[in-house]
Amino acid sequence: MVTMPNTITVITAVHAPGAVHLPDAYKSLREQELPDGWDWQWVIQEDGASDAVRPYVPDDVRVSFGQGRAGRATMARTMGLSRAEGAYIKVLDADDMLTPGALARDLRALVDHPDLGWATSRALDLLPDGSTVGFEGDPPQGPIARGAVLEFWRANDHRAQVHPATLFVRRDLLLALGGWMALPASEDTGLLMALNAVSRGWFTAETGLLYRKWPGQVTSQSAHTDEAERAARFAVVEARARVLAAMDGWRYEAP
Repeated sequence: MVTMPNTITVITAVHAPGAVHLPDAYKSLREQELPDGWDWQWVIQEDGASDAVRPYVPDDVRVSFGQGRAGRATMARTMGLSRAEGAYIKVLDADDMLTPGALARDLRALVDHPDLGWATSRALDLLPDGSTVGFEGDPPQGPIARGAVLEFWRANDHRAQVHPATLFVRRDLLLALGGWMALPASEDTGLLMALNAVSRGWFTAETGLLYRKWPGQVTSQSAHTDEAERAARFAVVEARARVLAAMDGWRYEAP
């Protein structure tokens, strides 16, 4: 895997029902302005191998499209990592949109603070009528201490204080942790908790993501709220984070 130090790889897992939203995600990506010498690469990985997604993939040399066996978002993102060229990885779900300047703000946070391993930003729910709703539990802008995300999550009915769909992370740290957890859902929350167990992060108070709410999204399905599965997911997410936090010497250190 070749790394391009001045490239940000945006990874998007997409399934057939969500492909229709890719043009909106692409528009939000094209509108990003980065510092001189920097560029982005968009890795789109279909969860499956249908004929429904490719028509929505932009004709852009910076876009890489792949398909494979269905295995939910975790597998799709991990397979997409094989084509990632950037030193930084940005998550962008197929049905979401970046706000202007989001990538530059994420990048600045980690370049200016080399001791931090990851960054997040404020997210707004984008409702079907076009209105937006925010979350009032956001932390103040600035560094996030190791373990703080897990403790907030446990104390607030398993709702994280920062949104994992806004994650921007150093590629080497992402790979060292094995990427997203092999779960049917909450795989991004699991990664966020693991990252926070071994490294400090950053929160940008300015909105960085519009998180689309629509009937076809995976988190709106009834299986997502099944109590037995939910309890199992959250148990392994917490256990992994606590084991990582307790391991002597397993900490992110700036190169």
